[in-house]
Parts: sequence; structure tokens; C-alpha cells
Amino acid sequence: ALKLFKLLHRTRQEVFKNDTRALEAARRKINEEFKNNQNETSEEKINELLKIASDVEVILRTSVIQAVHTDSDKILLLPRKDLLQDNTPYFDKPTKK
Repeated sequence: ALKLFKLLHRTRQEVFKNDTRALEAARRKINEEFKNNQNETSEEKINELLKIASDVEVILRTSVIQAVHTDSDKILLLPRKDLLQDNTPYFDKPTKK
């Protein structure tokens, strides 16, 4: 559980870099969720909570992208390197080998 707690905080720092409001909100939420469940004794419930925390970390790392308002009608997206993937072109008819 401690390893996952630390991983969530490292992911939070990377995903919300330079956004103090989002960093603080995420820190509070992570700490609150772990504190609310620290006295859980049911192994089944603990495994379920750890699975949820792991899923949240994956979603944060792979799906969240920062955006900055640069003008009244413009937004600059700041993708992290791990979000950028090579595009695979779509073909209606697959080629036969």
C-alpha cells in the first residue's frame, strides 16, 4: 500500500507539473482516501481499494493532459512524452500477407 501511495504522489507531481492548484487538490485527495481506509482489515476490501488506486494511477499517467489558456479563445496543450504515441494508419481493407 505504501508503494502505491508513493507512486500516486510521483504520478501526481508529473501529471500536474507547474499547476499548484491541481497539485494540492490531488495531494489532498490521495492523502484523504488513504487515511479514510487506513484501518480497513478485510483483505478482500483492501485488495479492491488497491486495485482502484492502481487504476487511478494508470488513468492519470495515460489519459490526463495539461492545458493552458493562452488567449481568451485559445488553449495550449502540454502533452507529456509518455502520452505521445506513434499513429497507426487506419485501413478499411486490411492487406493480405
